[in-house]
Amino acid sequence: MAALAYNLGKREINHYFSVRSAKVLALVAVLLLAACHLASRRYRGNDSCEYLLSSGRFLGEKVWQPHSCMMHKYKISEAKNCLVDKHIAFVGDSRIRQLFYSFVKIINPQFKEEGNKHGNIPFEDKIASVKVDFLWHPEVNGSMKQCIKVWTEDSVAKPHVIVAGAATWSIKIHNGSNEALSQYKMNITSIAPLLEKLAKTSDVYWVLQDPVYEDLLSENRKMITNEKIDAYNEAAVSILNSSTRNSKSNVKMFSVSKLIAQETIMESLDGLHLPESSRETSAMILMNVYCNKILKPVDGSCCQPRPPLTLIQKLAACFFTLSIIGYLIFYVIHRNAHRKNKPCTDLESGEEKKNIINTPVSPLEILLQSFCKLGLIMAYFYMCDRANLFMKENKFYTHSTFFIPIIYILVLGVFYNENTKETKVLNREQTDEWKGWMQLVILIYHISGASTFLPVYMHIRVLVAAYLFQTGYGHFSYFWIKGDFGIHRVCQVLFRLNFLVVVLCIVMDRPYQFYYFVPLVTVWFMVIYVTLALWPQIIQKKANGNCFWHFGLLLKLAFLLLCICFLAYSQGAFEKIFSLWPLSKCFELKGNVYEWWFRWRLDRYVFFHGMLFAFIYLALQKRQVLSEGKGEPLFSNKISNFLLFISVVSFLTYSIWASSCKNKAECNELHPSVSVVQILAFILIRNIPGYARSVYSSFFAWFGKISLELFICQYHIWLAADTRGILVLIPGNPMLNIIVSTFIFVCVAHEISQITNDLAQIIIPKDNSSLLKRLACIAAFFCGLLILSSIQDKSRH
Repeated sequence: MAALAYNLGKREINHYFSVRSAKVLALVAVLLLAACHLASRRYRGNDSCEYLLSSGRFLGEKVWQPHSCMMHKYKISEAKNCLVDKHIAFVGDSRIRQLFYSFVKIINPQFKEEGNKHGNIPFEDKIASVKVDFLWHPEVNGSMKQCIKVWTEDSVAKPHVIVAGAATWSIKIHNGSNEALSQYKMNITSIAPLLEKLAKTSDVYWVLQDPVYEDLLSENRKMITNEKIDAYNEAAVSILNSSTRNSKSNVKMFSVSKLIAQETIMESLDGLHLPESSRETSAMILMNVYCNKILKPVDGSCCQPRPPLTLIQKLAACFFTLSIIGYLIFYVIHRNAHRKNKPCTDLESGEEKKNIINTPVSPLEILLQSFCKLGLIMAYFYMCDRANLFMKENKFYTHSTFFIPIIYILVLGVFYNENTKETKVLNREQTDEWKGWMQLVILIYHISGASTFLPVYMHIRVLVAAYLFQTGYGHFSYFWIKGDFGIHRVCQVLFRLNFLVVVLCIVMDRPYQFYYFVPLVTVWFMVIYVTLALWPQIIQKKANGNCFWHFGLLLKLAFLLLCICFLAYSQGAFEKIFSLWPLSKCFELKGNVYEWWFRWRLDRYVFFHGMLFAFIYLALQKRQVLSEGKGEPLFSNKISNFLLFISVVSFLTYSIWASSCKNKAECNELHPSVSVVQILAFILIRNIPGYARSVYSSFFAWFGKISLELFICQYHIWLAADTRGILVLIPGNPMLNIIVSTFIFVCVAHEISQITNDLAQIIIPKDNSSLLKRLACIAAFFCGLLILSSIQDKSRH
């Protein structure tokens, strides 16, 4: 009864809501969201610096999230690189002095808070040529005015950045009187034109006063109330913003510290001065405001302008535009022709007569339609991660953000289960299911920022290894059984693996190695192909006639393992091979191939393990050692129970080891050798019981069919800033944002999968002569791409 209800419900859902209708809904959502964000940008302004300086919230106890953009955490070397030959001046009271200390500690963490508290404090890093000064001016008065006035003179060297602010001393000294506020207004009015003049050549920030925690204030500070502070802040904002009559003031209001203080002032020791973590956040905001536009960190989208279009991106835009125009013209012509051939009514009989039989869709139409769709999708990619139209936020990991979604998808996966068409080990439905749930877990891992939690990181590394294991198993099985080493098969696989990545490299201006998983799978596929295709070609059909060939294949595999070991422990040889032109253009990242060596070395044995497992499994299957009937255990009951027990123990042992790892470096060193333990344990647990082998999750299998597209697309249209952050389509509602962005992301990935399949049939024909011509065109295309890339690199340098 339950099964009948499930099938009826599923049929009802499919009737009203298909994949096609989901994609239409996703398209409408994208258009509406783009229009809303565009209108918001025009109404509220497009300057993310203003958001960084004025708004945000805490994601956790110490993680500050600016509104609409991402904040980079600057390291010592980065800060020095940005501030080389720069002079920064902090002018004000004890609160500004705190900010000065926190700013200096980004450059030199060993700098101690010493010296005269009511005097000037200098700091200089002579090696980096960085100078940061604190000038003690606790009141906005003639003394502060004179200090600022000196900098306005043409003969005096001006600081590159000036951070000023004061008010609490005025409140304290004059006992919070209204006369003191009036005097403050007069003084700041006289200083405003000087600050405005300085702001034309330097970055000038006026720090608004943070609230106090009145219960902790000492008796001689009781007159400093939040009401008084608000009055002084209002006066400063009003006067400084109106210092220029016809244009916006160049003096920037640093008001974000007020928001930070509202959340953390309770942790203050005296009720007046902020705790250290809050000061560090304010200092890091200042560093982002000034340095992001200079260093352009990937995960620091605040204050960064949209990157200029490269020559290759402009050519790609022209190509996709022409494709869209071409398809529209083709569509209009085809539609008009269809109308002419529409069935007409016979006047005598009153019946319709068909003039023509519907013609099949031409390859040209499929080609134009595919590139038209792809062009629109790439426009969405660019809008999400390059055009600064949509917002971005930093990741923040909590256990609940990772484990609750895992539980949710597990329940869905168990609910949507069906019987398999075949009950062999690692049958097609089962491998799709395996890819699917692994990909979903990896996606949740990425969006939740779970890489900071080492046990989760190690288990995700096993999932990546399992994907490579499965790829090695699949390709070896195909070549071993079919013996098809033709060029068509190789080109089909390479096209399906690399098409989307090549397009993204062009559109998003990223190197091939940036999408590290695809180069990894591509190289290993070619390794398998070369290993098996080289003389002597040993396939199952040949080996069945003579067992000697099995020994020959094992020798081949042993030689492959020897080569892997050599390259793994000879970084110099590895780097020399992949630093050769044109390989270097594919495998270099940030000017070297270290990242590629690290990624390759991390899972260096798992492809070999996949090949070896396929060989052993197919040999046992050929000798009918395995029982793969429906509902039957894989081996006899005793052997099955014993292997199941060993598998469960091995699986749990690996998990315990991964959870007890001390650091990533130690774990990564052992991972290549031990990851296969949990992979094999899972395969045996999943396949030994006959009932487990006879069912699969259709929910996970659906995602498994588009797992590659999901893995690649997440970089730009689900995550943001090249995976460093999270894309925000709906601000202010994280849960709704995740639901909507995920829905669009999955629809896009599914559509790209279909486009890739359609184009593969056209671009990679089965006819060898046609295929060779296409390969010549593809080679010419990549040669042109390399030339244009070299021109771009020279122009950048």
